[in-house]
Amino acid sequence: MQMKVREATSNDPGGPSGALMNEIAQATYNQADFLDVMSMLDKRLNDKGKNWRHVFKALTVLDYCLHVGSINVVNYSVDNIYVVKTLQEFQHIDDSGRDQGAN
Repeated sequence: MQMKVREATSNDPGGPSGALMNEIAQATYNQADFLDVMSMLDKRLNDKGKNWRHVFKALTVLDYCLHVGSINVVNYSVDNIYVVKTLQEFQHIDDSGRDQGAN
């Protein structure tokens, strides 16, 4: 399941597909897969700088899982809200001077 989360949160310009996000969300109903999904999302949410797409896409997948996935996603997110709160200070200025964290 970690490979699916990596695929959904890759540095590629396009966003994760609905089918892939749904597969990840459904996997959160299995305890072992839930732990894999949340572990990888946590890693992606803690990425910095040039890996800003990892962070953006991890937030997208997390949002989807909060709505469609197991209640465990909600409980985990509440218990670990500091991970998301730290992103208030996220900033990455790309080579053209654009602040990707401000979008």
